[in-house]
Order: sequence, then structure tokens, then C-alpha cells
Amino acid sequence: MRAAIVGGGIIGLAIGAELLRRGVDVTVYDPEPAGSGGAWHVAAGMLAPGGESVFEFPRLEQLLEAANALWPEFAAALGDVGYDDAGTLGVALTADDVAEMAREWKHQKLSPLSGSQLRDREPALSPRIRAGAYAATERQVDPRRVVARLREILSGRIRARLVSDLSELDEEVVVVAAGCGTATLTGLPIRPVKGQVLRLRGEPGLLRHVIDGAADGRHVYLVPRVDGEVVVGATQEERTDRQPTAGGVHDLLRAALDLVPGLSEHELAEVTVGHRPGTPDNAPIIGRLTDRVVVAAGHHRNGVLLTPITAQLVADLVLTGSADPIIDEFTPGRFGCA
Repeated sequence: MRAAIVGGGIIGLAIGAELLRRGVDVTVYDPEPAGSGGAWHVAAGMLAPGGESVFEFPRLEQLLEAANALWPEFAAALGDVGYDDAGTLGVALTADDVAEMAREWKHQKLSPLSGSQLRDREPALSPRIRAGAYAATERQVDPRRVVARLREILSGRIRARLVSDLSELDEEVVVVAAGCGTATLTGLPIRPVKGQVLRLRGEPGLLRHVIDGAADGRHVYLVPRVDGEVVVGATQEERTDRQPTAGGVHDLLRAALDLVPGLSEHELAEVTVGHRPGTPDNAPIIGRLTDRVVVAAGHHRNGVLLTPITAQLVADLVLTGSADPIIDEFTPGRFGCA
């Protein structure tokens, strides 16, 4: 079988690698096969099925948890991709922040921690932090390393080509995993959601855990890497421009420094803007659009987390015509397509 993957982001590459592993003759089409324009380049790489799903599409949490369970094996197969299972500390600065975050912690059945208990785990946290919780099953990975490794696996099979019409392709099966560009190719309701992310760099070791925090009503996450980088994100704006803004950077830095004052000595190394592919219900679209076309797009904030399970489900669908029933809630048919 010959399969075309339209889109060379983390989802498209993972699907391509999985199909290749199962013996399919794969070609990935991407206009910038060595580029950094995809949502993966901006993503921090938090693998947080609980925190991302509390108020989402009702069946999304099940899919996220199933994806999270696949990550240890998926990361091990790729090699050194920055996979870390130290867990996440949820933290809240003010009484109002505690009230807001507590709903999420209760949903995840996490035991509350006092400020002093949090600082026992992370001494760099501000003494002003009132309360928090520890999510042991949440992990992180470096999406940039994941994409680099997937590109190596698919070396020689990635073509620099912009596909503007699926009829241009002569492969037996076409998988559209083009992020926000999927809308133009398929007519599906996928929109760009702007996000601004900062990367700070300093001496390694300031933080051990991912920090998911609220500071005076501003939500922020801090993702530490072993080399001293700390990813700070992320704004969420219904806009299509790619311009970083002073207000967005200010809000992220203020919240980050309120929670971890020691970050003030870090270098502001990078300000990045990207677009998450969102759908009307903020859940992904995974499934058959026509007899020949399969879609895997619209993953919004959960693209990195959902990468391994999306690759498995799509490969099953391509090769056998069916997949685990977990996919049934996420097909294009819920939007009146296919």
C-alpha cells in the first residue's frame, strides 16, 4: 500500500512513522519539511490529561488518558526526546486562585498541599503561594526533539511540496494532518488559535517539576528542561496574526515571576507565536472523510499528548478499515462530514 501524509508536523510525522513501521510505502508532503512553522515548534510538551480536559468535550478525557499511557513506550522507542516523569505541581497564589484551581484538583482527585509542602518539593516557589497539588501521572517531553527524531525515521520520504488539492495525489490512501491548513483541504471547521510562548534560559536545576499555576487570575505553566531552559506559556487568543505582543509577554512574565521569583535572573531567550488548530468543540477530528481520505487534525492544546494514540488509530484505520471504538466520538461526522 502507498499512503500520502499531507502535513509534516508532529501528528503527520508520527502517523507516517507508524505506517512505515507496519510496512506501508509512505510519503509525507510538507511545504517546509525542515521548517519550524508548526504548532509543535511552539508547544511546551506538557503531557497533562487531567489538567487540559476538565471543561472540555466530555469524552476527550478518556482519549487523553489513553494517550498518556502510551507515552513511556513511544518515547523510549524514539530515544532521547526529553521525556520526564517527575510530575506536575499545581500551585495557586491568592485565595481566588485557590478557589479556581481547586475545581481542577478535585476533578483529578488530587490531595491538596500547603504552601510549605509545595516548597519542600520545589524550594524555588514563592513563599506567597498558598496551596497546590501534585499530579504524579503528568509528564513532559520536548516536541522539538520528537519532531527531529521522527524526521530521521522518515528520512528520504518527506517531500517539499505544498498540496493545494487532494486530487493532485495518486497514492491509494491520503491522510490529512495539516493542522490549521486542513480546513482549506477538507472544508472541516478548523480554526487557528494564537498562542504566545516564552523560553527562558539559566543555570539548570532551578525547577524539577512542571509548574501549572495561577497568579492573580493569570494562568501560566512553567516547563523546565534539563539544560536550564524553562518554557513559559501560554496565551490563548482568537486571532490569526503571528505578532508577539508586549501585553502577552508581560502577562506571562509577571505570572511566572510571581510564582518563581528566581526566574528573574534567567535570559529571555525566545518569544514564539504559533497557532493551535481548534475545532468548534475543541476536540480533535480523527477518522475517515471519504473512502480514500482520512483526517487527523484539530488537536488544539493536546496535539503533543495525543500524538502516539492518533498515530495508532489512524494506522489501524488505514490498514484494517476500523479502529478502537474510542475514535467514534471524534470522527468528521460530528460536523456533518462523512
